[in-house]
Formats: sequence, structure tokens, C-alpha cells
Amino acid sequence: MSQEIFKVPRIFVYHARQCDPKKCTALKLKRHGLAKVVYRLGLLPRGAVVLNPFSEKALSPTDRDRAVSRGIVALDCSWAHGEDVLTTYLRGGSRCLPYLVAANPVNYGLPTKLSTVEALAAALYIIGFKEAAERLLSIFKWGPTFISLNRESLEEYSKAKDSRDVVRIQERFIPRPSVKP
Repeated sequence: MSQEIFKVPRIFVYHARQCDPKKCTALKLKRHGLAKVVYRLGLLPRGAVVLNPFSEKALSPTDRDRAVSRGIVALDCSWAHGEDVLTTYLRGGSRCLPYLVAANPVNYGLPTKLSTVEALAAALYIIGFKEAAERLLSIFKWGPTFISLNRESLEEYSKAKDSRDVVRIQERFIPRPSVKP
């Protein structure tokens, strides 16, 4: 086992109680002791890396130290509610994830429609905690498929110099519409 286990960032999830608890990936992470779920924004740690799809800055390996010292925060809420939450809760380093494809049963194959666990696993992988990412996903039947679908892009993102480099790299993975004459 690698030494990464001793430095893995703490995982926090703000849960807005807007989903089916039986299908909620965040609540399953909580049941397995892999994430702390909170129901009030004020209980989230200050200065954490906040996974925010509306952020103008992409997550990159340069966010590793902040994640290790302050944690990683994901939001488990509807997109409409998420925008409201993210405009009021920006106490950390707000970062968006680069282009990735979902493996969860609801959004399989759809770009950027990641479940909470997929977003957290992607963040861990990108900042250098691949084993921890695989551990989060291992409690879901479909979880390992997320890494298989995105392995090439996750590897490239994890080698990026900074946020701008991640954005540049993702351009290679975003499908281009075919132009018909």
C-alpha cells in the first residue's frame, strides 16, 4: 500500500436533501465512513477546495496542498440550487473539474453529468490520490467503470502544471461536432 493513505484529503459534502436517499452517492460515502456529510453550509471547512462547476478556474495538481490541509468539498444538490449555494458559499478555493464522462447509471456516457462520488474521485485522482479515488468508487458496482472511461484524460490532467494547462489538455478530449459539406 502506498504512503498516500496517510495524507489523503478529508472529504466533505453539503447535502441539500434533494435526492432519493437510496440512490445518493454522497450518503453511501457517509455510511462507509468515507465522507462527512453536512446539511448546513456553515459546517463546511474554511479554505477547502470547493468543487464548483461554475468556477472559472480548473482543478489541477497545484490544488493538492490546499486539499490536504483544508479538505475537498462537493455539493449534492440540484443544478438550480447549486448555483445559489455556490454564489453564497465561496470560502474556499473554488475549482471546476475538466471534461470527464459519467459512468453512473443515471447519466452513463454523458459528459460533465457526474455524480457526487465521481466528482470527488476525479478531484482526488487529478491531485495525485489515485488509490483514494479508486477506494471511493469501489463501493459502487459501476464505480471502477468511471476510471476506465476516463483513464487517459485523468492521467493527463494529473500531470498538468496548473489550471491553464488542465484547460489546454481538456481540449483534446472534448469531441468536435462533425462538419458536413
